[in-house]
Amino acid sequence: MGKITGFLEYEREDRHYEPVEERIKHWREFIHPLPEAENKKQAARCMDCGIPYCHTGCPVNNQIPDWNDLVYRGEWEEAARNLHSTNNFPEVTGRICPAPCEAACTLNIEDNPVTIKTIECAIADRAFERGWVKPEPPSLKTGKKVAIVGSGPAGMACAQQLARVGHDVHVFEKLAKAGGLLTYGIPDFKMEKHVIARRAAQMEAEGVTFHYNAHVGVNMRAEALLREYDALVLAGGAEEARDLPIPGRELKGIHFAMDFLPQQNRRVSGEPQEGEPILAADKHVVVIGGGDTGSDCIGTAFRQGARSVTNFEILPQPPLRENKMLSWPDWPLKLRSSSSHEEGAKRDFAVLSTKFSGEGGAVKKLHCVRVDEKVKPIAGTEFEVDADLVLLAMGFVHPVHKGMIEELELKLDQRGNVKADTLAYQSSNPKIFAAGDMRRGQSLVVWAIREGRQAAHSVDKFLMGSTTLPR
Repeated sequence: MGKITGFLEYEREDRHYEPVEERIKHWREFIHPLPEAENKKQAARCMDCGIPYCHTGCPVNNQIPDWNDLVYRGEWEEAARNLHSTNNFPEVTGRICPAPCEAACTLNIEDNPVTIKTIECAIADRAFERGWVKPEPPSLKTGKKVAIVGSGPAGMACAQQLARVGHDVHVFEKLAKAGGLLTYGIPDFKMEKHVIARRAAQMEAEGVTFHYNAHVGVNMRAEALLREYDALVLAGGAEEARDLPIPGRELKGIHFAMDFLPQQNRRVSGEPQEGEPILAADKHVVVIGGGDTGSDCIGTAFRQGARSVTNFEILPQPPLRENKMLSWPDWPLKLRSSSSHEEGAKRDFAVLSTKFSGEGGAVKKLHCVRVDEKVKPIAGTEFEVDADLVLLAMGFVHPVHKGMIEELELKLDQRGNVKADTLAYQSSNPKIFAAGDMRRGQSLVVWAIREGRQAAHSVDKFLMGSTTLPR
């Protein structure tokens, strides 16, 4: 390590947010990067750990101590090469990953982990700024064709890996642009979409062909892909949203989060809208669900001019702090507040929604009751809140079965995901592979990248008998 005593000499210093009153006026990213000198100091805090537990926290196996050391030494280009050797899209994870690596950092035992996510983002952004990120087309073609359904992080990672070893890769995306939820789900204030567009351009230069508005199983047959390609990878999302079937659900003004968020992303990009506009301006907004999707709804509602935003979660409020001696280096259960929560949302926990009521066919109230630790209603705790717009952000149960999955007659696991293991990633049809949320259910972007890379390893081995791709 370049600075053995760095963790003793320098305090943790992370990126700063633009003030709330300013950032809610626009849709741009609002996190200010650290100066180069400060990033080098933060990288110097990485300890000479006997066992770098950050490795256990990172699903893509980033060599975190190595590129921290390189940043400290000023060897940014080599740091970028190292980082890209394990992660196809570090500029994405450096923006939106919850950083389980930092939870696993040895310094996190005292609540001051190395700013791994910030350093990762700085390396990736500098690599693009300096022109170090270039297309890596293969020197030889294999003559094999691979079809990938879905251009989210799993599909894009799988496609890039396979194209670089010489396969003719075709990605079929049902929407108008690449990226999946990176483009249409995650708001621009968390990640601007040029970040995805420049990666797609790099992949096209490497030989990947994107087919947009190609909804496999809806406007094109899945069986045709099986006939025309040597392997088929299913890398779509877990898009079947969890509903809330309580009285009044049919009222206007109650929408799934993933009907609301893509509309705003299309407004920002100037893409044509689909369906009736869902807007929060001058409305009392209730977001049901306490995860990342709910948080994105909160930030979007405030930027649209919501009168108030209330966020309900059915589970009890987690502890403010974890017990490090019990949880470290694993991902702990504790209260987490996103930048969107800090913009003025009222959060409440252990709340069960019981019914909606309204006027003229539109929702006006949400009726609730508090629940105990077993999620049983507590008598006498009923209450109601104003609700002109209700956004359901309670997670996703599994991929959509109707269409492609039913047509291919694939076996499903107990949760309704396409059944495949994490060694071969093969489905019940050995020519068909599954990765990301399609296989594991809703999860993190970094897990999708990992599965896309590992699926590419298996596909290449399936087609060629051996592979040089990493797992």
